[in-house]
Amino acid sequence: MSHDVRILLLADSHLGFDLPAQTRITRRRRGHDFVANYHAALQPALDGEVDLVVHAGDVFDRLTVLPSIAYQAYEPLRRIADRGVPVFVVPGNHERSRLPHTRLASHQRIYVFDRARTFVTATTGGSIALSGFPYERRDVRTNFVQRLAETRWCDEPASIRLLCLHHCFEGATVGPADFVFTTASDVIRVGDIPRDFAAVFSGHIHRHQTLICDLARRPLDTPVFYPGSIERTAFAEMGEPKGFMVVSISESEGDVDVRWEFRRLPARPMVLETLNADAIDSRRLTSAIHAIISAAPTDAVLTIRIEGALTEAHWKALSAARVREFAPETMNVELRPVAEFVRRERRLAPVSEPSTQLSFC
Repeated sequence: MSHDVRILLLADSHLGFDLPAQTRITRRRRGHDFVANYHAALQPALDGEVDLVVHAGDVFDRLTVLPSIAYQAYEPLRRIADRGVPVFVVPGNHERSRLPHTRLASHQRIYVFDRARTFVTATTGGSIALSGFPYERRDVRTNFVQRLAETRWCDEPASIRLLCLHHCFEGATVGPADFVFTTASDVIRVGDIPRDFAAVFSGHIHRHQTLICDLARRPLDTPVFYPGSIERTAFAEMGEPKGFMVVSISESEGDVDVRWEFRRLPARPMVLETLNADAIDSRRLTSAIHAIISAAPTDAVLTIRIEGALTEAHWKALSAARVREFAPETMNVELRPVAEFVRRERRLAPVSEPSTQLSFC
């Protein structure tokens, strides 16, 4: 009689995002949203709903994070491990293939793919072997077969085999234009995945998706699961749901059955608007910004692109103090000038300011 093994899969939590060590202004920090969703994603494991947890990479937004942020990441993992649920973590590219402050994650049931390796754990559904390696920074397409061999996955007997990575696979899609990963050096061929693996768990792609066919639309022997990021990190993700996955796997007389579900998390709404300063004076620019902020959800992550030539009066209208007068504290507002700044009274030639960003709330 087979028993389901239930696995909580999350990835790309990017803890430390928008959480600087020192701040000059007081505003809502998006980093707290990531921490909140991270804890929400792990709650099913704390409630006893799953048999093990896999974090498929980019726990952190960067390698150099404060110990306090590392504690916020590792403390719930330790509590899950204390309940007898093993936790497996893949270092991602944002961590430069290694986790920071690993002493805080020290636990007999927390396993890190700090190199190519295979872990075996016993569950009610039989033994599970989890193989993987940290983010491969150079030509993983060429090196994948060798890196996989270095895990010695063939040497470990198990009822179910899983591959845990943080990489792009052929057929994965991203962005509003649905860009498809195909033959680049950082894209793994799905045909190189041994059919012995019941599933691949991967991070790196922030859009939730499950790959069940190759580029020629032929069914895959091994599905590739992307839970996606737990929060929206860029406007390319503004329409995407965010969350985590619960994957159920059972084995009976050599046959493996894989089922899955996606559970949504409360990601912040993102709004992108554009104004043209050439067509309006500073007073009307202020009114237009006010109207956009008033129409947006109060918890929005809002960016307003300002096109055209900006005068001194326009720049005064974009001041932080002016915007804070009517922007709610629950909103993140960024004004992004993308054109020229004209100092008319000084009769200077226009100076391009394409990279100026003013984040206020």
